[in-house]
Amino acid sequence: MTDPNAASRPVQAVVLAGGQGSRLRPYTDDRPKPMVEIPGTGTPIIGHQLTWLAEEGVTDVVVSCGHLADVLQDWLDSADLPVRVTTVVETEPLGRGGGLKYAAAHLPHPDRPWYATNGDIWTRFSLRDMADFHTERDAVATLALARPRIPWGAVKTDGFGRVTDFIEAPPTTYEINAGVYVFSPEFAGLLPERGDHERTTFPRLARERRLAGFPIPQGAYWRAIDTAKDLTEAARELATLGR
Repeated sequence: MTDPNAASRPVQAVVLAGGQGSRLRPYTDDRPKPMVEIPGTGTPIIGHQLTWLAEEGVTDVVVSCGHLADVLQDWLDSADLPVRVTTVVETEPLGRGGGLKYAAAHLPHPDRPWYATNGDIWTRFSLRDMADFHTERDAVATLALARPRIPWGAVKTDGFGRVTDFIEAPPTTYEINAGVYVFSPEFAGLLPERGDHERTTFPRLARERRLAGFPIPQGAYWRAIDTAKDLTEAARELATLGR
């Protein structure tokens, strides 16, 4: 049976892979953050991302490089990749919004929607469902929303102030920007040449009710790899999940 939504889903994506990764040192002393391997997988973070994108129907990816760009480019050139990859390198710092705009200019289909993801995100959920959500709400941009676990144990009390339970690392009650996006074609034109789109473009779209938030389904895996502890916990969690 033909899927009526297939034509509106992105087949192209941008991966923002230019960060310094200072909190992941010494792992990032000789490689950019997306090239750090999740222990036990034999594959860098960006390798997992490209596989996921391919599984979700993406055929073309633009990788925006920065810190130690040659290391990332060498790996991309030598790896057996499931998608066509183009790399771009900023000749001067453009900020997150400017960098995203620069990378988007190299997408093969400027008149079609596109995904974007931060280069330090390790996740698995249906991008197709997120794209359909984006289309149904007639949004210009849609953010994936996650509920990460807080790094401390929580304490529950009753109405009289008596402790009733301890909960180890519960999910936060707030949703956060998960670093995965769906953008309509016109979004690139709304990005700043320099600066941070999360302080300019996103608030503007929110005021205009053209920014949507897609909750990552309960039980789907999501983690931002920011520190060495994140690497260790990701490896443990993935072993538990059998991935």
